[in-house]
Formats: sequence, structure tokens, C-alpha cells
Amino acid sequence: MSNVARARKFKAMTATQTVQTMSDPRWQAVIQRDRNADGRFVYAVETTGVFCRPWCASRQPRRENVRFFDTNAAAERAGFRPCLRCRPTQADPQNESVRTVTAACRLLEAEAPPPLAAIAEELGLSPFHLHRLFKKHVGVTPQQYRRRRLLERAKENLPRASSVTTAIFDAGYSSSSRFYENAGRELGMAPRDAHAGARGQKVSYAVRPCSLGKILVAWTPNGVCDVRFGTARDALERGLRRRFPEAELESRKLPRFIDTIVEAVERPDGNGQAALAVPLDIRGTAFQQRVWRELRRIPLGETRTYSELARKLGAPGAARAVGRACATNPVSVLVPCHRAVRASGALAGYAWGVARKRELLRREGREPAEKRR
Repeated sequence: MSNVARARKFKAMTATQTVQTMSDPRWQAVIQRDRNADGRFVYAVETTGVFCRPWCASRQPRRENVRFFDTNAAAERAGFRPCLRCRPTQADPQNESVRTVTAACRLLEAEAPPPLAAIAEELGLSPFHLHRLFKKHVGVTPQQYRRRRLLERAKENLPRASSVTTAIFDAGYSSSSRFYENAGRELGMAPRDAHAGARGQKVSYAVRPCSLGKILVAWTPNGVCDVRFGTARDALERGLRRRFPEAELESRKLPRFIDTIVEAVERPDGNGQAALAVPLDIRGTAFQQRVWRELRRIPLGETRTYSELARKLGAPGAARAVGRACATNPVSVLVPCHRAVRASGALAGYAWGVARKRELLRREGREPAEKRR
């Protein structure tokens, strides 16, 4: 073999090794400063003698100077010392913050929660620091969270309570005026109607076949309130009845806007944006509403991970809460929760079946990572 041929062979081998090294998922986690990789490995830098967590905010090292270790002990045995910035040998401050906020939530959910100052003192924080941590991880203030929990409790109590007033005080309110401030907006109806189990509220609906089985669309005078997929009409109608147990359900002929929704399922490239213009009548917690708005901002043909959505909302530790908000989305397609995926790109659960989620993404030009492997 000539010297020129040897040089070409060596260059090709080096290029292949470089591509394989750069595509190492651990290196990709370091580049992205992925907190989800914390605890899986640490990386050490030959030129500094320091080892770090995958998400360390220190200056990004050159790839050729990096070594990976499964544990802190392995990195220390190799002669590296822990980084003073991310402190890999200590408890992750992010996880500690999440545990603190979780403990605060449990205290706020008590029937007679202590004042915020007392909660902060019990958790070893100042009220200001607790307020800031709570807003960062939950997306709302402690007071907003407490009010939301009270409203949810009152909403659950209303249909079976002897009176609206009884439901209010059983939920933990100190006065009825606090409840009535936001009751109409949160319940979607007057409290007396909620007490009657939403009796008399009119919900129209229509069912029609589509390529994903059957689709049911329900609406009120304010907009679409339910979109669901299934295989049998009676099962779809039962699901709608469970959601609106005392409402007056009325099967109607197909209005024109349903064609827009179905066309968005069949040909999303041409009708996806038109479907987003359909008015909605959906209600949820403040956090759910924020997640649903963010989902509607995901462009056609793109996906977002639950962690990315949480960071967009200013609550980087709330990826699981984002997943729950996606799971409770009442209007499939119109709020495109099928565009939310796991950090690996693989598909998570979908209320109407993972197969439908996969097909919707395929039609939108986004092939799931699990299919590309």
C-alpha cells in the first residue's frame, strides 16, 4: 500500500471515530446541559483535573479532553477532583428544591394550612425564597396554588353538598366571598348550577367517521369543549356523558366547523392552522391553561419534550406536571398534545392510543424517534 493510500485510510478511520465520539449520547447530554442525565454519569476534563455533573454550567470543554465515568468514586480513583461549581458529590440542589416545593404543596393542601411565613420557617427558608422557588417550579405563587386547590375541592363538593354554602366551607374557605370572586370563571357556570350537577347546561355533539376510527366533537355556545377518538359511537357518547353527567346532551347534524377539525386530522399540512382558529370552551387550572397555550404554539411538523415545555413555562422542574396537563387535554388535535414527547424523542402515553399519536405525527411530517432507530 502506498503512502498516499495509507494516509487516506488513516484519515477515513479518524473521521469515523470522530463522528462516533461526537454522537455519544453522554456528550450530547453535556452539550445540552441536560439535567435529566444527572446521576447517570459524570464527566472529567483532563486539562483541569475536575469532574462535573452533565449539566454543569462551566465552560464547555473540548471533546478530546473529556472522559466519562459511571460514578463519582470512579472519577476520584482516576485522580480527578469534584467541581466546585456543580458539586457532584453533594445532593443536587435542583432536586432539593423540588422536594422543598413538594413539601410546601402538601402543607398548602391541608384543610387549615399555616401562613406562608410559618411554612417557610418549617422548611428552613425565608418567605421570599420560598415564594421564588415555588413560582419557578410550579409556575404560580403559593397563594395562587392554595386558591386553586380550594376551588377544586369546592367543585368536587358542590354536586353532593346540601347547599352551596356548605360546599364552600367544607372545602376550607374562611368566607364565601373568597369563593365567589373566581367561581364563575373557574367552574364555567354559576355555583348553583354546579351544585345541581351542571343540570340544564346544553352541550351539542356530533360523531363522524375518520381515518383514525370515529371522532366525536362537542360544543357549547362558547366553543368546542370536547374532541375525542374511538372505534364505537356508543363508547364515545358514554365518555362524553361521564364528563358532563348532568348536562343536556344533544346530538346534532354536522356543523361546518367540524369539517375543519376532521380535515386537520386527515390533511394537517393544509388545515392544521385553520383548526387552531376554531373557538374553544375549555377550562382547567392556571397551570393546565398555560401548558395548553404552549402546546398550540408548537409549529406543524415539530415536537417538544415535556422538559422543554416546562422550561418555556419558567418551571424547569415541572416536566411531570406538564405531562399530566397533556393527559387531561379535553380537545385532541385542537390542543395538539400529541406533539409532546419524551426527552429521548420516544412517544409517551396518549389518551386515544399511542398508535393514533404516531400516525398524527407521521402525517404532520414528524417521524417519531422510536421509528427511526
